[in-house]
Amino acid sequence: MACSLKKELIEQTIDFHGHNCPGLTIGIRASELAIEKLDIRNVKAPLCITETDMCGVDAIQFLTGCSFGKGNLIHKDYGKSAFTFYDRDAQKGFRAVFRNNFANRGQTKDQRIKTLLKADLKDLFLVEDIDTPPARPARILKSIQCDTCGEKTMESRIRMFDGKNLCIPCFQNVEQKI
Repeated sequence: MACSLKKELIEQTIDFHGHNCPGLTIGIRASELAIEKLDIRNVKAPLCITETDMCGVDAIQFLTGCSFGKGNLIHKDYGKSAFTFYDRDAQKGFRAVFRNNFANRGQTKDQRIKTLLKADLKDLFLVEDIDTPPARPARILKSIQCDTCGEKTMESRIRMFDGKNLCIPCFQNVEQKI
């Protein structure tokens, strides 16, 4: 089954990202899967964990409303085209892994985009349902001033070194000198 999203919504996603490419198309189709399986756009507490930082993450932000700023888009730098979508209220979700058999390098960029848009979702992604939360909700923690640079830093990111509170860059700078 070809992509079920309206052409104008796809065009808006391309505009949001800045260009059209196969990576963005993978994110469009992953978002479509989340819309289909979880009705993610109408979920009060959606979550997406992306295992890549590719162009498709922009599509996920635009189409699902998950974003880093809201704490419901989490990046795990595993280098995999894999996305976990979860509805915290319903306590259900799924992990979708892009099947690399659609990574046909013999096609032009436009041909590859068309192939991805025309493919059945079940052929594009290996999907595994999950029923346990993949991550805890974002927490707001106290900010602590770094004793070296003076910048406020989230409490959970402060490192203690020689009795001083240090942000991660200042800690790394001191630690590397030893």
